[in-house]
Amino acid sequence: CREYRLAPVKKTHWYQQGIQTGTSKEGYQGLVDGGDNIKEATWESVSMMLQLGGTVIGSARCQDFRTREGRLKAARNLVKRGITNLCVIGGDGSLTGADTFRAEWSSLLAELVKVGGITAEEAKKSSYLNIVGMVGSIDNDFCGTDMTIGTDSALHRIMEIVDAITTTAQSHQRTFVLEVMGRHCGYLALITALACGADWVFIPESPPEDDWEDHLCRRLTETRVGGSRLNIIIVAEGAIDKHGKAITSDDIKNLVVKRLGYDTRVTILGHVQRGGTPSAFDRILGSRMGVEAVMALLEGTPDTPACVVSLSGNQAVRLPLMECVQVTKDVTTAMNEGRFDDALKLRGRSFQNNWNVYKLLAHIRPPSTKSGYTLAVLNVGAPAAGMNAAVRSTVRIGLIHGHRMLAVHDGFEGLAYGKLEEISWERVGSWTGLGGSKLGTKRTLPKKYFEEISTSISNFGIHGLIIIGGFEAFTGSLELMEGRAKYEELCIPLCIIPATVSNNVPGSDFSIGADTALNTITTTCDRIKQSAAGTKRRVFIIETMGGFCGYLATMAGLAAGADAAYIYEEHFNIHDLQVNVEHLTEKMKTTVKRGLVLRNERCNENYTTDFIFNLYSEEGKGIFDCRKNVLGHMQQGGTPTPFDRNFGTKMGAKAVAWITGKIKECSRHGRIFANTADSACLLGMRKRSLVFQPITDLKEQTDFDHRIPKEQWWLKLRPILKILAKYNIELDTSEKAHLEHVTRKRISLESNI
Repeated sequence: CREYRLAPVKKTHWYQQGIQTGTSKEGYQGLVDGGDNIKEATWESVSMMLQLGGTVIGSARCQDFRTREGRLKAARNLVKRGITNLCVIGGDGSLTGADTFRAEWSSLLAELVKVGGITAEEAKKSSYLNIVGMVGSIDNDFCGTDMTIGTDSALHRIMEIVDAITTTAQSHQRTFVLEVMGRHCGYLALITALACGADWVFIPESPPEDDWEDHLCRRLTETRVGGSRLNIIIVAEGAIDKHGKAITSDDIKNLVVKRLGYDTRVTILGHVQRGGTPSAFDRILGSRMGVEAVMALLEGTPDTPACVVSLSGNQAVRLPLMECVQVTKDVTTAMNEGRFDDALKLRGRSFQNNWNVYKLLAHIRPPSTKSGYTLAVLNVGAPAAGMNAAVRSTVRIGLIHGHRMLAVHDGFEGLAYGKLEEISWERVGSWTGLGGSKLGTKRTLPKKYFEEISTSISNFGIHGLIIIGGFEAFTGSLELMEGRAKYEELCIPLCIIPATVSNNVPGSDFSIGADTALNTITTTCDRIKQSAAGTKRRVFIIETMGGFCGYLATMAGLAAGADAAYIYEEHFNIHDLQVNVEHLTEKMKTTVKRGLVLRNERCNENYTTDFIFNLYSEEGKGIFDCRKNVLGHMQQGGTPTPFDRNFGTKMGAKAVAWITGKIKECSRHGRIFANTADSACLLGMRKRSLVFQPITDLKEQTDFDHRIPKEQWWLKLRPILKILAKYNIELDTSEKAHLEHVTRKRISLESNI
């Protein structure tokens, strides 16, 4: 976790006043023991924490807190310090304990007054306790939130190991059995299996059929016969069969060795999954939840029930704590009672969708009968990590539907020049973890190639196009729709899958590749700041990609703890630059020795990276010096993150299902004719759901001059970036109105967090 403090300035509004913030070391044990275990946190003391793994303040399983005597000690320690608000970060056990503590609070105070532990006056001042929870668990096993803090980082650790193992397995032609954490939840195992294209996965929520041994051996044999040199089997530590008997990694190894004679190794990842540097997603998630938790505590009253801050789509929301805890426990109950279908449903729609896509890709093979339809897949625009995962999924799901699948090389230009080839199941087998674009991609638009593209579509008998790419994929598809009026061959269904590091395609909250680029920037910022360890105070000016879209700069600013992030969407002038320079100058007079400023590459044609670097260098003389870095195309490279692999896989599967239905809908006497607006759609993620939108409907939502959507959800996170970066925060009218509304609801301005 990261603990925040709004710095003390003039006592005008609470958001400018400064709230006293404390931390409890070793979790509840710190509350019970008191003393130096409960310590005030300062702005400086939490600086440079963002990139640290684990928890700086410590965590422990506290047996004392499970007893009323222990909770009495904790209550006394809190009352003596005037603390009336608790933010608890942990799993369902920790959060249940917090709710119990809150429910007993009045009786605990009464007992303490009776025995002389506290005075009646102290009890009156601390008459009620506010509780807000945040879920920190790598298992993602808490119902009510799309993602728990720590899960994405754990997936990063797992995928790093899987990629390394894949290399050695291919070299030696081996089978690897990987055991990942998940005693009661198979999320890590399932997403890992999707992201690496595993041959088999065992999860507690959906045990295999009784004859699973035969099915597994047949699957591994088919893969080897198909030319693959490796087999990967993922096992959750809590995997069981239909009768509740544990399925261990050693059981699977012995089975494979005995029946198939394959060279098999077992790797148990263990606590390595909990370690390492947190991913960009987890840093942003923790920051957003921390801010929302503070807001929830400030709005709390004696009648406010304990809540948990959760992620729903792109929103941080508050849900009743014990209702979420109960649903989480219901999952375990359902599994213990053998109601595995109910357990899957209770895990939520996202979990079920992931499971269904995995089963489709891993357990079903292309049918002998063909559909008679041909689909072509191509990449358009700049390369983005995850494109290959989307192509793999598209090809394999297309083959499962019985389609003939064609790969188009070099985008629209390749389609025009006939650079197409039929692509097989085995050909795309190892593509999931590869960066860049195996098919090749170009920014060329199709308008000047209408005649050639029409000829290729006719010659190859193409009935549908799946276009994976960035803004050029969107605009190019609009051009193809315009060409339908003259070229009948262009009247076929089109599906666009957004894939670009800039995340600037309208109609989707996320694009394939953006998460990988964001993690690359965040990791680079960490290394750049670390490079100056031991030197004098230094400020780094870093330029990010994105064109006119400030997504990467903003989100990397949140993830890396930037002092400022300049973007095109939020106008800034010389006064803003002056304020930021003065802020950093004052900051560097404290114990903080590092500053970070991000600039989107096209945020302003006059305030260039060189200009900002020169400005900061001049104004910082005698206090700090500056360095600048232009990250460039390294942001497009690297292996895709677990999110981009999983995202690309699901997008490809969904696109093929949609285009198959659309082809059948547009089929007339064996001929395809699609000329309606809904025959060319963009598949995007909206609030964590995959939705299809006609691309003509998205034209009104697009700023074509600057190649960005007119409305972008992540801009709502900009105030958080400002609050976490500055002592004095200047808010606009709407932000002030919201915060003043909160002020009116507060019971006491002197509450402690």
